[in-house]
Amino acid sequence: MPLLRDADLAAAFDRAADHYDLLLAANPGHHTQLRRSARRLGLRTPGTGLRVLDLGCGTGGSTAALAAVLPGADITAVDASAGMLRRAARRSWPRPVRFVHAPVERLAEAGVHGPFDAVFAAYLLRNTADPDAVLAHAHRLLAPHGRLAVHEYALSGRPAHRAVWSAVCGGLVLPVATLLGDGPLYRHLWRSVATFDTAGQLGRRVRRAGFERVRVLPLPGWQTGITHTVVGRRPSAAAEGAGR
Repeated sequence: MPLLRDADLAAAFDRAADHYDLLLAANPGHHTQLRRSARRLGLRTPGTGLRVLDLGCGTGGSTAALAAVLPGADITAVDASAGMLRRAARRSWPRPVRFVHAPVERLAEAGVHGPFDAVFAAYLLRNTADPDAVLAHAHRLLAPHGRLAVHEYALSGRPAHRAVWSAVCGGLVLPVATLLGDGPLYRHLWRSVATFDTAGQLGRRVRRAGFERVRVLPLPGWQTGITHTVVGRRPSAAAEGAGR
């Protein structure tokens, strides 16, 4: 089965939106890991006056992590799936969050404009047809010295970690998703990880997009070697000008 892309993937997420959080609840440490990646942005707390963009917010798990770590920040959360956004908007938020229904390449048309102090992208890049274009958009939306954090299933490259990923998907996630009627989406998600960048390749991809101080950071627990945070920073305007 080919990977789902663009409108087909958004439609699959729409159909799965009502069950999505149920499956996430079976992932030990999911929300803790998102908060860890949000802290790795290295922004001052409580984030008062900062503008933060959550790309691919889904049902709001990543948005909640940002709101917990940066309770004073102004957060804009974006997703291409209307169904997932409806779930996110129904959550109780301690302060208003702006939710926008748009793919990354059409953010300007949807009224989303920089500069942002940070961009957070959780489980997004491997689900896009052109990850480099998404990173380029993120780069343009950031202020000089603005921070990027990519929280992603990106395997270490070691066979043991690939085996764990396949075992978890084949033994738990896919059977449950199939019972819920969401098998095609979760087969896509399983394969999207297996065919995407390793953690090291993802770090190099972020550097090629023009980010500096790029680090690839592991996450603990069963996700060790499976999920990573890649952080980076947009260079100063002077540095970018000198590099042209």
